[in-house]
Amino acid sequence: MTLKERAYQAVELLKLEYPDAICSLTYEKPHELLISTRLAAQCTDARVNMVTPTLFGKYPSIDALAGADIEDIADIIRSCGFYRIKSQDIVNMCIMLRDVYGGVVPDTIEELTKLPGIGRKTANLVVGDVYHKPAVVCDTHCIRITNLLGLSTSKNPLKVENQLREILPPEDSNDFCHRLVLHGRAVCKARRPDCEKCCMKEICQNYLNTDFDA
Repeated sequence: MTLKERAYQAVELLKLEYPDAICSLTYEKPHELLISTRLAAQCTDARVNMVTPTLFGKYPSIDALAGADIEDIADIIRSCGFYRIKSQDIVNMCIMLRDVYGGVVPDTIEELTKLPGIGRKTANLVVGDVYHKPAVVCDTHCIRITNLLGLSTSKNPLKVENQLREILPPEDSNDFCHRLVLHGRAVCKARRPDCEKCCMKEICQNYLNTDFDA
């Protein structure tokens, strides 16, 4: 079986297991997803979703956030951790969105990663979820599980992203990454993967190479 064939099978198996491939962050506007993903660094999506209604309720637009007091933003997002640097990034990215991009969130990874605090993971998520372009969101679930499957061979997010772009069907790549998150939380958990319940065990290199009776 080639890598592309294994990747295709993984895509199809996850589609059956998790028909609804959705982002777990709650948002209504493109910049809200951008900010929510920044807040989710070293924080759970559930916690972010508890904080953002207050943040976006008080500051409902890019202009409002660009003119916000950083200390006030920090106070609102305090429970998300690293609130000082995150609050600075939020205000500064909105200033840049307003002044450089005319209040429109860019639709390319190259432009998105010019924004303060935005790396390729967040940029890919926005490109995929907002603009529906092929994207590979390399979070910890994606890296860990694709390594186990034998679809990637690195812990470096950029290397894994490039490896997956070579073998994943472009039209399925973004949803595939969402489904990996769901699978990582439900079955293929980092500390104790439940391999026997895994829908992909028959194509997983780690499972096939493990002697469970040893």
